Amino acid sequence: MAATSPASDTSQTSELSIIDVDAHITEAHDLWTSRAPASFKDRVPRVVGSGADRAWVVDRDIQISTTNPSSVIKRDGDKSRGIDFFGFQIEDVHEASYDMKARVQLLDQFGLYAQILYPNVAGFGSQNFMKVEDSNLRLACAQIYNDAMAETQANSNNRLLPMALMPWWNIEQSVAEVARAKEMGLKGIVMCSDPDSIGLPDLAEDAWKPFWDACNDTGMTVNFHIGASETSFNMFGRAAWPSMGMRRKLALGSAALFVENSRVTSNMIYSGIFDRCPDLKIVSVESGIGWIPFVLESLDYEWEETAAQEEMPLQKKPSEYFRDHFWGCFWFEKAAPKHLIDVIGEDNVLFETDFPHPTCLYPNVQEYIAEVTAGWSETRKRKILQDNAAALYGIELPA
Repeated sequence: MAATSPASDTSQTSELSIIDVDAHITEAHDLWTSRAPASFKDRVPRVVGSGADRAWVVDRDIQISTTNPSSVIKRDGDKSRGIDFFGFQIEDVHEASYDMKARVQLLDQFGLYAQILYPNVAGFGSQNFMKVEDSNLRLACAQIYNDAMAETQANSNNRLLPMALMPWWNIEQSVAEVARAKEMGLKGIVMCSDPDSIGLPDLAEDAWKPFWDACNDTGMTVNFHIGASETSFNMFGRAAWPSMGMRRKLALGSAALFVENSRVTSNMIYSGIFDRCPDLKIVSVESGIGWIPFVLESLDYEWEETAAQEEMPLQKKPSEYFRDHFWGCFWFEKAAPKHLIDVIGEDNVLFETDFPHPTCLYPNVQEYIAEVTAGWSETRKRKILQDNAAALYGIELPA
């Protein structure tokens, strides 16, 4: 394993099996080609070109991503800050970015028990596969990824827990993939937040009822990662004014991306879905928690002000659905974990690191945990760092 920064002090939480609910996998260049049937081997996602000119392509020559590994952890373990990481290739970054055996070693180093994993190449809501016209190939792209992730989970002894991609462009296929992912032992799914962006019904419409029923009935947790559609991914789009330089555009775009999930959460709450699906579980991933109290107050207030109950009768106040169905995740925040947990609800909060992306906590994971939990009770620490995620994702903790 490549050299890394000194291990974090885990003494404060050594009795807990800390679960990191948002980290990313840098996909190996042969992830799809090594598993594809012969008929698709030269059409599934693969890397073409050489050196810095490489790209991820699908079908004949459709580029769906660069080969930038989306990791800011350099080969020697140092963390890159700024925008230098845009020039990195897989050979430049820490092996734990893409080698899952090395990732498990990294978990041990930083006092973490398990990680929930999300994709890069497909897009955070598998929206990049929409560049493929062949519907059979598009489905194969998602299913091969899910097969590979089931292998990753098994090989890690259930410490690395990838979320399954959905073929959301086809509702019937999505229903089937929820069942297939469940059968393979995966713990949840990552969903596109805005299928209406390609002309499909939006997620509140009746056409999606079989999908929500499938998630409700199987107990598969539905995760909305930030940037999970062409609508919501805005890292360099409308957030920053044109006069801003690249570094400020990245900073502003990233900050705007975090709070974009408040829109997704609010639409889900107003949709009426939860009255039909009382066991449905939703996680707003990589979006922080500081915005939650204000948004919930806003939803309750505006629901009354606009008499929205006449249009969509709900059985509860909008904010009450959050308590029963939603979880938020924090990593770099300090004000909210220290002062707002009572307002949000300690049963609805999870911890993440976002490794190895920009803004990830690396390498000061335990130092950060010690700072933000200093005033917490032991019960609160156990819930937020361990028990909430274990119950939500069905993770068996070590004895």
